Amino acid sequence: MNGTSTVLIVVGLFLVGGIISFVRQKMPKSLIVLLSVGAAMCLVAGVMRLEVWN
Repeated sequence: MNGTSTVLIVVGLFLVGGIISFVRQKMPKSLIVLLSVGAAMCLVAGVMRLEVWN
């Protein structure tokens, strides 16, 4: 596990926490969807950069 993959996974998990917070605050759905897409992209990129795939 290198530094870049760690940072991407941590940022993705941080954004997931933001999604949960925004849902509880009844924020607009479009904002939640945008945050969800960003979180999913960070998590997928972090997992794909893991060195276990080589």
